[in-house]
Amino acid sequence: MKPRILIIYTGGTIGMIEDPDSRTLRPFDFSHLMENVPKVKMLNYEIDNIQFEQPIDSSDMNPQLWELLARSIADNYDKYDGFVVLHGTDTMAYTASALSFMLQGLTKPVIITGSQLPIGEVRTDGEENLITALQIAAAKADDGLPMVQEVAILFENYLWRGVRSTKRSADHFNAFRSSNYPKLAKIGLGIAFDIDALDRRKTKKFKFYPELDPSVMCIDLFPGLTESTLRHLLNTPGIKGVVLRTYGAGNGPTAKWFIDAISDACRRGLIIVNVTQCLNGSVNTKRYLAGDLLSGTGIVSGNDITFEAAITKMMHLFGRKLTRSEVIKKLEKPLVGEMTITHS
Repeated sequence: MKPRILIIYTGGTIGMIEDPDSRTLRPFDFSHLMENVPKVKMLNYEIDNIQFEQPIDSSDMNPQLWELLARSIADNYDKYDGFVVLHGTDTMAYTASALSFMLQGLTKPVIITGSQLPIGEVRTDGEENLITALQIAAAKADDGLPMVQEVAILFENYLWRGVRSTKRSADHFNAFRSSNYPKLAKIGLGIAFDIDALDRRKTKKFKFYPELDPSVMCIDLFPGLTESTLRHLLNTPGIKGVVLRTYGAGNGPTAKWFIDAISDACRRGLIIVNVTQCLNGSVNTKRYLAGDLLSGTGIVSGNDITFEAAITKMMHLFGRKLTRSEVIKKLEKPLVGEMTITHS
Protein backbone atom coordinates (compact mmCIF):
# COMPACT_ATOMS: atom_id res chain seq x y z
CA MET A 1 0.00 0.00 0.00
CA LYS A 2 1.11 3.54 -0.69
CA PRO A 3 2.25 5.50 2.36
CA ARG A 4 -0.42 7.96 3.48
CA ILE A 5 1.08 11.28 4.57
CA LEU A 6 -0.67 14.39 5.84
CA ILE A 7 1.06 17.71 5.21
CA ILE A 8 0.06 20.53 7.54
CA TYR A 9 1.03 23.92 6.16
CA THR A 10 1.30 26.69 8.75
CA GLY A 11 3.19 29.23 6.65
CA GLY A 12 6.81 30.29 6.88
CA THR A 13 9.51 31.13 4.36
CA ILE A 14 9.03 27.90 2.42
CA GLY A 15 5.68 29.13 1.11
CA MET A 16 6.37 32.85 0.88
CA ILE A 17 6.51 35.11 -2.14
CA GLU A 18 7.96 38.58 -2.53
CA ASP A 19 5.51 41.46 -2.30
CA PRO A 20 6.15 43.55 -5.45
CA ASP A 21 5.51 46.82 -3.63
CA SER A 22 7.30 46.42 -0.29
CA ARG A 23 9.87 43.84 -1.51
CA THR A 24 9.26 41.90 1.71
CA LEU A 25 8.37 38.22 1.97
CA ARG A 26 4.80 37.33 2.90
CA PRO A 27 3.02 33.97 3.31
CA PHE A 28 1.23 32.52 0.30
CA ASP A 29 -0.98 29.43 0.07
CA PHE A 30 -0.38 25.69 -0.21
CA SER A 31 -1.26 25.42 -3.90
CA HIS A 32 1.54 27.86 -4.73
CA LEU A 33 3.97 25.77 -2.72
CA MET A 34 3.06 22.46 -4.37
CA GLU A 35 3.16 23.95 -7.86
CA ASN A 36 6.85 24.62 -7.27
CA VAL A 37 7.64 21.04 -6.19
CA PRO A 38 6.42 18.79 -9.03
CA LYS A 39 8.88 16.07 -7.94
CA VAL A 40 6.56 15.23 -5.04
CA LYS A 41 4.42 13.25 -7.49
CA MET A 42 7.40 10.96 -8.18
CA LEU A 43 7.25 9.67 -4.60
CA ASN A 44 3.99 7.84 -5.37
CA TYR A 45 2.54 8.57 -1.93
CA GLU A 46 -1.02 9.38 -1.01
CA ILE A 47 -0.66 12.95 0.22
CA ASP A 48 -3.37 15.11 1.76
CA ASN A 49 -2.98 18.56 3.22
CA ILE A 50 -4.37 20.88 5.83
CA GLN A 51 -3.62 24.58 5.72
CA PHE A 52 -3.96 27.20 8.44
CA GLU A 53 -6.88 29.41 7.43
CA GLN A 54 -4.40 32.26 7.30
CA PRO A 55 -0.76 31.13 6.76
CA ILE A 56 1.50 32.92 9.23
CA ASP A 57 5.03 34.11 9.66
CA SER A 58 6.30 31.84 12.42
CA SER A 59 7.07 34.89 14.55
CA ASP A 60 3.30 34.98 15.14
CA MET A 61 3.15 31.42 16.48
CA ASN A 62 1.42 31.09 19.87
CA PRO A 63 -0.03 28.43 22.22
CA GLN A 64 -3.49 28.70 20.63
CA LEU A 65 -2.04 27.83 17.23
CA TRP A 66 0.00 25.01 18.80
CA GLU A 67 -3.25 23.53 20.05
CA LEU A 68 -4.78 23.84 16.57
CA LEU A 69 -1.73 22.18 15.05
CA ALA A 70 -1.55 19.38 17.63
CA ARG A 71 -5.29 18.74 17.34
CA SER A 72 -4.97 18.46 13.55
CA ILE A 73 -2.50 15.62 14.12
CA ALA A 74 -4.42 13.96 16.96
CA ASP A 75 -7.73 14.02 15.05
CA ASN A 76 -6.08 12.41 12.01
CA TYR A 77 -3.70 10.14 13.89
CA ASP A 78 -5.28 6.85 12.81
CA LYS A 79 -5.78 7.89 9.17
CA TYR A 80 -2.16 8.48 8.17
CA ASP A 81 1.22 6.78 8.36
CA GLY A 82 3.06 10.02 9.06
CA PHE A 83 2.79 13.78 9.28
CA VAL A 84 4.86 16.61 7.80
CA VAL A 85 4.51 20.10 9.25
CA LEU A 86 5.69 23.02 7.11
CA HIS A 87 6.73 25.82 9.42
CA GLY A 88 8.82 28.97 9.57
CA THR A 89 12.26 28.62 11.09
CA ASP A 90 12.13 31.36 13.74
CA THR A 91 9.91 29.46 16.18
CA MET A 92 10.28 25.98 14.72
CA ALA A 93 12.22 24.65 17.74
CA TYR A 94 9.53 26.01 20.09
CA THR A 95 6.80 24.30 18.05
CA ALA A 96 8.75 21.03 17.92
CA SER A 97 9.14 21.12 21.70
CA ALA A 98 5.50 22.02 22.33
CA LEU A 99 4.24 19.24 20.05
CA SER A 100 6.54 16.74 21.75
CA PHE A 101 4.82 17.40 25.08
CA MET A 102 1.32 17.63 23.62
CA LEU A 103 1.60 14.43 21.53
CA GLN A 104 3.16 11.90 23.89
CA GLY A 105 3.67 8.22 23.13
CA LEU A 106 3.87 8.71 19.38
CA THR A 107 4.29 5.60 17.25
CA LYS A 108 4.26 7.62 14.03
CA PRO A 109 6.53 10.37 12.71
CA VAL A 110 5.77 14.07 12.98
CA ILE A 111 8.44 15.71 10.82
CA ILE A 112 8.75 19.49 10.92
CA THR A 113 10.57 21.28 8.12
CA GLY A 114 10.76 24.56 6.26
CA SER A 115 13.38 26.51 4.39
CA GLN A 116 15.70 29.49 4.48
CA LEU A 117 14.76 30.56 0.94
CA PRO A 118 11.22 30.63 -0.52
CA ILE A 119 10.17 27.63 -2.60
CA GLY A 120 10.03 29.72 -5.78
CA GLU A 121 13.66 30.85 -5.54
CA VAL A 122 16.16 29.24 -7.91
CA ARG A 123 18.48 28.16 -5.07
CA THR A 124 15.75 27.26 -2.60
CA ASP A 125 16.42 24.63 0.04
CA GLY A 126 12.68 24.16 0.43
CA GLU A 127 12.23 21.57 -2.34
CA GLU A 128 14.85 19.18 -0.96
CA ASN A 129 13.67 19.65 2.63
CA LEU A 130 10.05 18.91 1.72
CA ILE A 131 10.85 15.81 -0.31
CA THR A 132 13.24 14.44 2.33
CA ALA A 133 10.71 15.12 5.09
CA LEU A 134 8.09 13.16 3.16
CA GLN A 135 10.50 10.26 2.65
CA ILE A 136 11.32 10.17 6.37
CA ALA A 137 7.63 10.35 7.27
CA ALA A 138 7.07 7.29 5.07
CA ALA A 139 10.17 5.32 6.13
CA LYS A 140 9.67 1.90 7.72
CA ALA A 141 12.11 -0.17 9.76
CA ASP A 142 12.76 -3.88 9.24
CA ASP A 143 9.95 -4.67 11.68
CA GLY A 144 7.46 -2.92 9.41
CA LEU A 145 6.84 -0.11 11.89
CA PRO A 146 7.63 3.55 11.25
CA MET A 147 11.33 4.25 11.53
CA VAL A 148 10.72 7.57 13.30
CA GLN A 149 8.20 7.59 16.14
CA GLU A 150 8.57 11.07 17.56
CA VAL A 151 8.53 14.76 16.69
CA ALA A 152 11.64 15.63 14.71
CA ILE A 153 13.08 18.55 12.75
CA LEU A 154 14.43 17.85 9.27
CA PHE A 155 16.67 20.54 7.86
CA GLU A 156 19.21 20.15 5.06
CA ASN A 157 21.56 17.29 6.03
CA TYR A 158 20.21 16.28 9.44
CA LEU A 159 17.21 14.99 11.32
CA TRP A 160 17.12 16.16 14.94
CA ARG A 161 14.93 15.27 17.91
CA GLY A 162 12.47 18.15 18.01
CA VAL A 163 12.50 18.66 21.75
CA ARG A 164 16.31 18.85 21.73
CA SER A 165 16.69 21.31 18.87
CA THR A 166 17.61 24.98 18.65
CA LYS A 167 17.89 27.31 15.69
CA ARG A 168 21.56 28.17 15.42
CA SER A 169 21.79 30.22 12.21
CA ALA A 170 19.71 32.83 10.43
CA ASP A 171 21.35 32.31 7.05
CA HIS A 172 22.89 28.80 6.84
CA PHE A 173 20.92 25.99 5.21
CA ASN A 174 21.87 23.73 8.13
CA ALA A 175 20.03 26.07 10.47
CA PHE A 176 19.32 23.73 13.39
CA ARG A 177 21.41 21.83 15.88
CA SER A 178 20.94 19.54 18.84
CA SER A 179 24.01 20.20 20.94
CA ASN A 180 23.29 17.74 23.74
CA TYR A 181 21.77 14.85 21.79
CA PRO A 182 22.98 13.03 18.66
CA LYS A 183 21.38 13.41 15.25
CA LEU A 184 18.56 10.99 14.44
CA ALA A 185 19.66 10.71 10.81
CA LYS A 186 22.27 12.01 8.38
CA ILE A 187 21.03 12.88 4.91
CA GLY A 188 23.44 12.42 2.01
CA LEU A 189 23.00 10.21 -1.03
CA GLY A 190 20.71 8.22 1.21
CA ILE A 191 19.10 8.62 4.63
CA ALA A 192 21.22 6.97 7.35
CA PHE A 193 19.21 6.59 10.56
CA ASP A 194 20.84 6.28 13.98
CA ILE A 195 18.74 3.48 15.48
CA ASP A 196 20.21 3.98 18.95
CA ALA A 197 19.22 7.66 19.01
CA LEU A 198 15.64 7.13 17.84
CA ASP A 199 12.82 6.69 20.34
CA ARG A 200 11.42 3.31 19.26
CA ARG A 201 10.29 1.90 22.60
CA LYS A 202 7.88 -1.00 22.26
CA THR A 203 5.62 0.09 25.14
CA LYS A 204 3.98 3.28 23.92
CA LYS A 205 0.46 4.60 24.31
CA PHE A 206 -0.51 7.74 22.43
CA LYS A 207 -1.80 10.52 24.69
CA PHE A 208 -2.96 13.93 23.57
CA TYR A 209 -2.53 16.85 25.98
CA PRO A 210 -4.16 19.87 24.27
CA GLU A 211 -4.03 22.38 27.10
CA LEU A 212 -1.15 24.82 27.51
CA ASP A 213 -0.88 27.50 30.17
CA PRO A 214 1.33 30.41 29.03
CA SER A 215 1.72 31.82 32.57
CA VAL A 216 5.49 31.56 32.27
CA MET A 217 8.39 33.87 31.54
CA CYS A 218 12.14 33.93 31.04
CA ILE A 219 14.78 35.87 32.95
CA ASP A 220 18.30 36.11 31.54
CA LEU A 221 21.12 36.77 33.97
CA PHE A 222 23.65 39.39 32.93
CA PRO A 223 26.33 41.41 34.73
CA GLY A 224 24.58 44.52 35.98
CA LEU A 225 21.20 42.98 36.79
CA THR A 226 19.90 44.84 39.84
CA GLU A 227 17.93 43.61 42.83
CA SER A 228 15.00 45.92 42.05
CA THR A 229 14.79 44.69 38.46
CA LEU A 230 14.99 41.03 39.45
CA ARG A 231 12.37 41.35 42.19
CA HIS A 232 10.10 43.27 39.83
CA LEU A 233 10.33 40.49 37.25
CA LEU A 234 9.82 37.74 39.82
CA ASN A 235 6.67 39.53 41.00
CA THR A 236 5.10 39.79 37.54
CA PRO A 237 1.33 39.35 38.05
CA GLY A 238 -0.10 35.99 36.96
CA ILE A 239 3.22 34.25 36.46
CA LYS A 240 3.48 30.68 37.76
CA GLY A 241 6.87 29.65 36.41
CA VAL A 242 10.18 31.17 35.34
CA VAL A 243 12.99 29.82 33.22
CA LEU A 244 16.13 31.37 34.70
CA ARG A 245 18.91 31.36 32.12
CA THR A 246 22.09 31.23 34.16
CA TYR A 247 25.82 31.31 33.44
CA GLY A 248 27.90 28.25 32.54
CA ALA A 249 27.02 25.17 34.57
CA GLY A 250 24.04 26.84 36.23
CA ASN A 251 25.79 29.63 38.09
CA GLY A 252 24.47 32.97 39.32
CA PRO A 253 25.71 35.85 41.47
CA THR A 254 26.74 34.93 45.01
CA ALA A 255 25.46 38.26 46.38
CA LYS A 256 23.03 37.87 49.27
CA TRP A 257 20.35 40.00 47.58
CA PHE A 258 20.30 37.68 44.58
CA ILE A 259 20.04 34.45 46.60
CA ASP A 260 17.39 36.03 48.84
CA ALA A 261 15.31 37.20 45.86
CA ILE A 262 15.27 33.70 44.31
CA SER A 263 14.57 32.07 47.69
CA ASP A 264 11.69 34.45 48.42
CA ALA A 265 10.11 33.74 45.02
CA CYS A 266 10.34 29.97 45.50
CA ARG A 267 8.89 30.19 49.03
CA ARG A 268 5.82 32.03 47.83
CA GLY A 269 5.14 29.31 45.24
CA LEU A 270 6.86 30.42 42.04
CA ILE A 271 8.52 27.54 40.19
CA ILE A 272 11.93 28.45 38.77
CA VAL A 273 13.92 26.21 36.43
CA ASN A 274 17.68 26.69 36.10
CA VAL A 275 18.79 26.47 32.44
CA THR A 276 22.26 27.32 31.18
CA GLN A 277 22.76 30.08 28.63
CA CYS A 278 25.35 27.88 26.89
CA LEU A 279 24.34 26.01 23.74
CA ASN A 280 26.20 22.92 24.88
CA GLY A 281 26.52 21.36 28.31
CA SER A 282 24.42 20.89 31.40
CA VAL A 283 23.49 22.53 34.68
CA ASN A 284 25.69 21.13 37.45
CA THR A 285 25.13 23.28 40.50
CA LYS A 286 27.60 21.31 42.65
CA ARG A 287 30.55 22.27 40.46
CA TYR A 288 30.99 25.84 41.70
CA LEU A 289 30.04 27.75 44.84
CA ALA A 290 27.97 30.14 42.71
CA GLY A 291 25.80 27.26 41.55
CA ASP A 292 25.69 25.52 44.91
CA LEU A 293 24.29 28.62 46.61
CA LEU A 294 21.62 28.87 43.93
CA SER A 295 20.62 25.21 44.30
CA GLY A 296 19.75 25.82 47.94
CA THR A 297 17.03 28.33 47.07
CA GLY A 298 14.46 25.79 45.90
CA ILE A 299 15.21 26.25 42.21
CA VAL A 300 14.78 23.22 39.91
CA SER A 301 17.72 22.02 37.79
CA GLY A 302 16.98 21.85 34.10
CA ASN A 303 20.02 19.64 33.47
CA ASP A 304 20.78 19.86 29.72
CA ILE A 305 17.30 20.89 28.54
CA THR A 306 17.06 23.60 25.87
CA PHE A 307 15.37 26.89 26.65
CA GLU A 308 12.68 26.12 24.05
CA ALA A 309 11.90 22.80 25.72
CA ALA A 310 11.98 24.26 29.22
CA ILE A 311 9.49 27.03 28.48
CA THR A 312 7.06 24.74 26.62
CA LYS A 313 7.39 21.97 29.21
CA MET A 314 6.27 24.41 31.89
CA MET A 315 3.32 25.50 29.74
CA HIS A 316 2.40 21.84 29.29
CA LEU A 317 2.63 20.93 32.97
CA PHE A 318 0.70 23.99 34.14
CA GLY A 319 -1.89 23.22 31.47
CA ARG A 320 -2.46 19.80 33.02
CA LYS A 321 -3.59 21.49 36.26
CA LEU A 322 -1.05 19.60 38.36
CA THR A 323 -0.13 20.57 41.89
CA ARG A 324 3.07 22.50 42.49
CA SER A 325 4.84 19.42 43.83
CA GLU A 326 3.69 17.36 40.84
CA VAL A 327 4.96 20.00 38.42
CA ILE A 328 8.36 20.10 40.14
CA LYS A 329 8.60 16.31 40.15
CA LYS A 330 7.94 16.13 36.41
CA LEU A 331 10.33 19.01 35.69
CA GLU A 332 13.10 17.02 37.34
CA LYS A 333 12.79 14.04 35.00
CA PRO A 334 12.55 13.57 31.23
CA LEU A 335 9.05 13.06 29.86
CA VAL A 336 9.75 12.81 26.12
CA GLY A 337 13.53 12.57 25.92
CA GLU A 338 14.01 16.30 26.42
CA MET A 339 16.95 16.01 28.79
CA THR A 340 19.60 13.71 30.15
CA ILE A 341 20.11 13.59 33.90
CA THR A 342 23.83 13.36 34.60
CA HIS A 343 24.07 15.03 38.00
CA SER A 344 22.31 14.16 41.24
